[in-house]
Amino acid sequence: MEDVLDVYCRPYDPRFPVVCMDEMSRQLLAHTREPLPVAPGHPAREDYEYRRGGTANLFVCCEPLRGWRHLEVTERRTRVDWAWFIKDLVEVHYPDAERIVLVMDNLNTHSPASLYEAFAPAEAKHLADKLEIHHTPKHGSWLNIAECEFSVLSRQCLGQRLPDRDALATAVAAWEAARNAAAGPVHWQFTSADARIKLKRLYPSQNV
Repeated sequence: MEDVLDVYCRPYDPRFPVVCMDEMSRQLLAHTREPLPVAPGHPAREDYEYRRGGTANLFVCCEPLRGWRHLEVTERRTRVDWAWFIKDLVEVHYPDAERIVLVMDNLNTHSPASLYEAFAPAEAKHLADKLEIHHTPKHGSWLNIAECEFSVLSRQCLGQRLPDRDALATAVAAWEAARNAAAGPVHWQFTSADARIKLKRLYPSQNV
């Protein structure tokens, strides 16, 4: 926990950007009957019945101190899917960074081994060398600022029925553009010193 908290205390440095990433599954739902739009004296109406369209996966990365985030919609959340997301992060979004300080949950897919499963060894090594990985502890995913982005996304964008991956991708792309234009940096306030006081019960007891 303190490892991640200390990362959040680092000053902004474009050579070593602190980036948080996370992923979530989204159920795809379609209307069985077209909703009725708002009319004078009548609210919008939507049938409770819906048609399932499977699921899709959402990857998100955000750089808190720059106030920037990016989302990708994929069919699945395998090791290879994660590896391609990281490749895009390194080569498209941060080509000039010396190393990306990456904060993420400790899932089995979130490791350099996934890069070697997706790419040739030389390319996998190049991508792995561009990452400084910091995993959030077990039951400590609340430390991942990317979860805050998913919370905002769920409230502002995902409260509607989206029938397929294309519709989902269109919706989150529009949300991403609007939020990047309007949202400011995230200033994390909870420090290691705070944790030692407020979460004292989580530390080993010292019999002195």
